[in-house]
Amino acid sequence: MLDKLWRRSTNWPHAGASVDIGTIGHAVASQPGLEGCRLHANTVTLRYEARTISTGLSLAIADGSFTVIVGPNACGKSTLLRALSRLLPPSSGQVILDGLQIGERPAKEVARRLGLLPQSAIAPDGISVADLVSRGRYPHQSFLRQWSKADEIAVAAAMQATQIAGLAARPVDELSGGQRQRVWIAMVLAQETPILLLDEPTTFLDIAHQIELLDLLAELNRQGRTIVAVLHDLNQACRYASHLVAMKDGAILAEGNPARIVTAELVEEVFGLPCVVIPDPVAGTPLIVPKGRNRG
Repeated sequence: MLDKLWRRSTNWPHAGASVDIGTIGHAVASQPGLEGCRLHANTVTLRYEARTISTGLSLAIADGSFTVIVGPNACGKSTLLRALSRLLPPSSGQVILDGLQIGERPAKEVARRLGLLPQSAIAPDGISVADLVSRGRYPHQSFLRQWSKADEIAVAAAMQATQIAGLAARPVDELSGGQRQRVWIAMVLAQETPILLLDEPTTFLDIAHQIELLDLLAELNRQGRTIVAVLHDLNQACRYASHLVAMKDGAILAEGNPARIVTAELVEEVFGLPCVVIPDPVAGTPLIVPKGRNRG
């Protein structure tokens, strides 16, 4: 049964083939309730066993926003993303998705509404790129609805958008770190959810592929996707985010449009980094220039 469920066509587009990026986002138009905030956390307390990470934390993800969460290491960014994705139930408070506590929805139903790229993911031994990306279609499968032409189109579009179509037959464990990261991103895109949560999606990518990925996410956002990403690069966060969330010690210190909230004082408060903030000469967004030791 599983073999039949995951049997795939190998007729993937070659690396130079043209696939309309709009194919990846077509599911958004069929999703109701795009006004307001489909996803939000209300006064949640987040713990790992006896260790408390955040207390009384609230965050509303505006529909159609490109929200970026920044902060120093171990400040609770990934923990918040895990709570928003149903992986970490809050000790108190609620995470709401489309009007219901997220934990009350079946996992497969959540996966049709919300896609997650975790910080670290492990592929099954020997699995090919095409098969791993195809697993993004699992939430859309059922006993009565198995693999279809629509699934094949979604997978092909995701692979083309992330520039991995030429790797379709390659085993994932033979790829470089950057290539593997693009495969995982393609799997999340193939899921075709109206909300995407991505934990450090630019990890392992060289600077060119980082910008290509962020441009892709920006384009999906313009098409109507809600994007929530954890990023470490402050300047990339300021350039791409419509809503920036700055965290420290498990709390949100500031949130809003980067042009409104990002100051040298905020950067030093959050990161302990003396800096100056100037306009980005390309995008006009805040550009953080560290002073460094014994300078300025």
